[in-house]
Amino acid sequence: MKSLILAEKPSVARDIARVLNCKKNSPGAIEGDNYIVTWALGHLVTLADPEEYDKQWKEWNMDVLPMVPKKWELVVIKQTASQYRHVKEQLFRKDVSEVIIATDAGREGELVARWILDKAGCHKPIKRLWISSVTDKAIREGFEHLKDGRQYNKLYRAAGARAEADWLVGINATRALTCKYNAQLSCGRVQTPTLAIIARREKEIRQFKPADYYGLICSSVSGKHRVTWTWQHQKNGSLRSFNRDFISDLEKQLRTASLQINSVHTSTKKVLSPGLYDLTELQRDANRRFGFSAKETLNIMQRLYENHKVLTYPRTDSRYIGQDIVPTIRERLKACCTGPYKQYIPALLKGPLHTNKSFVDDKKINDHHAIIPTEEYVRLEYMTNEERKIYDLVVRRFISVLYPPFEYEQTCMKASACKQTFAAKGKITLAAGWRQLYDTEIILEEEEANEAGDFLSSEQPLPKLTPGESLPVSETKITFGKTKPPARFTEASLLSAMENPVKYMESDDLKARKTLGETGGLGTVATRADIIEKLFRSFLVEKKGNELFLTSKGKQLLELVPDDLKKPELTASWEMQLSDISQGKREKNSFMKEITAYTEELIHEIRTSDGAFRHDNITNTKCPRCGKRMLAVNGKNARLLVCQDRECGYRETIARTSNARCPNCHRKMEIIKKGDEETFVCACGYKEKMSAFKARRAKEGAGVSKRDIQKYLKKQNSESVNTSFADALAGIKLGD
Repeated sequence: MKSLILAEKPSVARDIARVLNCKKNSPGAIEGDNYIVTWALGHLVTLADPEEYDKQWKEWNMDVLPMVPKKWELVVIKQTASQYRHVKEQLFRKDVSEVIIATDAGREGELVARWILDKAGCHKPIKRLWISSVTDKAIREGFEHLKDGRQYNKLYRAAGARAEADWLVGINATRALTCKYNAQLSCGRVQTPTLAIIARREKEIRQFKPADYYGLICSSVSGKHRVTWTWQHQKNGSLRSFNRDFISDLEKQLRTASLQINSVHTSTKKVLSPGLYDLTELQRDANRRFGFSAKETLNIMQRLYENHKVLTYPRTDSRYIGQDIVPTIRERLKACCTGPYKQYIPALLKGPLHTNKSFVDDKKINDHHAIIPTEEYVRLEYMTNEERKIYDLVVRRFISVLYPPFEYEQTCMKASACKQTFAAKGKITLAAGWRQLYDTEIILEEEEANEAGDFLSSEQPLPKLTPGESLPVSETKITFGKTKPPARFTEASLLSAMENPVKYMESDDLKARKTLGETGGLGTVATRADIIEKLFRSFLVEKKGNELFLTSKGKQLLELVPDDLKKPELTASWEMQLSDISQGKREKNSFMKEITAYTEELIHEIRTSDGAFRHDNITNTKCPRCGKRMLAVNGKNARLLVCQDRECGYRETIARTSNARCPNCHRKMEIIKKGDEETFVCACGYKEKMSAFKARRAKEGAGVSKRDIQKYLKKQNSESVNTSFADALAGIKLGD
């Protein structure tokens, strides 16, 4: 008899099959003497749509709400139905005596496998492979210590409760809002609080009143050194004052004064490398550095993981690796010792590798460890420019955690003059450590991004001074500025807010706050990118430059949605209860009764509300399908006309943002299509027909073809991925 192993992804299935010596390929499976390995493609089975339960539910009608299934039904997802049939065929083979679940070690991974077994009606004995990485060693050890599948029944019940609750609340509330206001309005437990976070930031910006502030710096000379001193508030240490007269009077007094040195403190400091990447941190950096959206970064990572096989599983919320990965680090370094990394890796390979708790900790790994390179030898020339950028981020982080800390000597001096305190800082680099992997500009950008408010310049060389010395003031200068409102969200900062939404909670419930922090905030690392994309697709949020703005539709939706759905507290409450279900402290049925009652309350609140929704973006263009006037909306990278009738659903793109730059102001131009002619249009007023653009670019390219560009890029394997010439060539858009 054989054991059937059900993995979540084909790549993991192939790894397991190789370790277990399964070599015979069959449709949707790989077979060996003792094992058969098959796989899902993410979810193969999902909860049925409303119309599958009741024919009345097919129509979007307020009278039939709320829709509460008496018995939950599972359906096979059409796009992956063929793989489901292959899995089912393997499940019911007469020579298969048991099923080993090898999906991701977590709540959703358990749901993937159990739904397949439930839909297929398979009741064979279950065992569980529970591992946090898919190295050969981890797989072997996992199969030596297989768990009884029944140990995870509670986890499955919690996963099912989460899915059913999201169905009840999300689908019913969305239909109720849409029917009530005759507009395409969608809401959900994660999507709506995320929208509310953006709205809260916009409110803070609108209500913000800038105030003028002032500071004071002065200089003194000691030997060959000119030292810059900054006035500092004696009580709170602030470098700014809102009292202009006070600063002006102090500046006048300071012109003829001397600085009395009060203290000189020198210390040696060490700064460890930033931690390894989880998906959210990688998406933040990619957005900040390259302007990639969260979804783009995830898609690129997926290709590097599945196609190139050079990076590990991307959908992880951990920034640590386990002890089982440590013995493989040397092989991983050898695999990526190419191109720009040749100057950093050999030094590590010469001696013992040093690891520490800053990035190796089994207790801080949930389903998967941090994103790191695999042992697969990398061929940079086979990657696109975008893939190389993401790969470069991950590899440099991986190498940097193995390098020594950045060490520097910092001197802090305090002096007094005119009964006020002045401070000066100086820093001397002792050892570059991990910082040698990064450009100085990148480090400075990150330091500035992390700084809040004014800061003392710490790069100046300082002379050796002792307390009691006196230095005459040689120069004074008043500095000034205006307080700034909070920055608008970018995708990078919104990801951070979704990950840590505690400060946006209205409740002071410490347990709820703690739970929301421990469970990873709003959404998961795997779903946040899709949630942000859904806000764009639903035209609730639009992008101007790199900043996110609420649309009129988004603002109105938040006024119409019941308050509970706008609060992160809802997610915290659910997660606490789901955690109790997974630990056996609570029954799933009682939780679902509460969710059903909550859904009924939501529908009643929406049905009896006296709000109104008004389209303020109606155009005079009529829909070619139904004749109603269309709405002008801004998509993420395009401007569209959308039929106002949700049942019609017609939409057309009238302009899309291109990568082509305006020859006058160098901003990205839009492509507007009229008839068969496409025209580039820039906000500065520049216009150019597509035919003229192609002719100009061909001339600028001096006959360089796409093939020539690819050949050139392949030769750059030994150069940095960020060389300006390579990037310039990669950006050339030639006509097809």
